[in-house]
Amino acid sequence: MSGSIQITEAALASLIGLTAHEIPGVVGMAPANLREGISRVLGRANVSDGVVIGKESGKFTADLYIVAAYGVNIPRVAENIRERVQHVVKSQAGIDLAALRVHAVGVQRV
Repeated sequence: MSGSIQITEAALASLIGLTAHEIPGVVGMAPANLREGISRVLGRANVSDGVVIGKESGKFTADLYIVAAYGVNIPRVAENIRERVQHVVKSQAGIDLAALRVHAVGVQRV
């Protein structure tokens, strides 16, 4: 029996968002656009908030917008996110990301 499995952008964004939340030093995700910001104000936060999926040369890309904990080494946290997300996406979804960019857009005391 043959067939194919397709991972939607929404499923990929959720997987990436959940993985990023597990990294020590990440307080949360920041709204990536106005629509997400309005949804959050209205109390409709989603695990994929702060994750933007795109495509380059036919391969998926991801931009993550994070809020880091005050006092952490932000470049180290960003690298930990990159390593863990790339591993999880490859092992759980079978996808190699063409690019993964982490944007630290805020710092917050926890």
